[in-house]
Amino acid sequence: MKVQNYELAKKLRHELHQHPELSNEEVWTKNHLMEFIKANTNLEIVDKGNWFYAIYKADADKPNIAFRADFDALPMDEGIELPWASKFPGKAHKCGHDGHAATLAAFALEINQEGADKNIFFLFQPAEETGDGAIQCVEFIKEHNIDEIYAYHNMSGFPYKSVALKDGTIMCASKGMTIHFEGVPAHASQPETGINPSFAIGNILGAIPKFTSPQNNKGLVLCTVVQIDVGEKAFGLAASKGDLRMTIRAFYEEELNRLQENLERFAIEQAEQFGLKVSFEYCDEFPETLNHKESADKIRLAAKHKGMELVEMKEAFRPSEDFGHYTKLTKGALCFIGNGEDYPHIHTTEYDFRDELIEVGVELFKGLAKL
Repeated sequence: MKVQNYELAKKLRHELHQHPELSNEEVWTKNHLMEFIKANTNLEIVDKGNWFYAIYKADADKPNIAFRADFDALPMDEGIELPWASKFPGKAHKCGHDGHAATLAAFALEINQEGADKNIFFLFQPAEETGDGAIQCVEFIKEHNIDEIYAYHNMSGFPYKSVALKDGTIMCASKGMTIHFEGVPAHASQPETGINPSFAIGNILGAIPKFTSPQNNKGLVLCTVVQIDVGEKAFGLAASKGDLRMTIRAFYEEELNRLQENLERFAIEQAEQFGLKVSFEYCDEFPETLNHKESADKIRLAAKHKGMELVEMKEAFRPSEDFGHYTKLTKGALCFIGNGEDYPHIHTTEYDFRDELIEVGVELFKGLAKL
């Protein structure tokens, strides 16, 4: 990677870090990235409102290869002293999407300067953290007949600058699930005259281990209770409304769907038994992130050609990523680039993206573009 491009990308990363924006609010971020591409390349830029992409055109008969970066931040404080610290309390790039976006922008500079024998698409995506960014962009895959799509995520726990990946599912499918019950209020001294949802919620909690048992599933299935909100803080009033909020998660999307169905069916049974009304809400929905073996093998080959350490993952990561929406429509793969075994983890106060990973990501992408 050219030194001048690295310095430009590092400066860009620091600027993005100083101006974090939450999912679907990334107006300044998107515009700043577009201006960077305009100022430093002659690539075609397509503005899609919340997101955009740039295109390097080689020849109409050549393969169409896409590379994706996310650019949203997290709703948390910076918490550490940095020369490029966030200027906005309660917002910070604590997942490294500033680094991902800077990497893709730097890769665009290198391809613009050096050329390629494929049509290269540089996709800048919003709202990965909430799971509704990639789904906004999937039209791009069919519109441009994308043959393959690639991305990376920085990740602690792997050797510094290593490339980690696996075939098949590399990150779990997940979603936030809320079960809402509504009964009938009563005086606390006469609970029998009302309908209290507490017992139904308690029975659901007792049923969760059966639904998530390894004996009943081929892969990891988790149901994590994140909040139980029942009744009011009024000791003279029996509870009549209740919400059970959970994150449901699985290695395989089909098993996530089955868990959801089991929970819904059981909740409906409880509602009928106790005379409750029941409803369901969902948020932060992520597909499983599935790597196609052919594409994962190309990452392996590109890493090998670049002399990068390769880590073969034994099982999928439990967290989720919305990149899987793309690989439902075309071939592709996502990999991790290591921050170091002992480096602070993403989504923690102590974390900041390591600038040196920009060059690793650019060189890996350049290697993929040549295969």
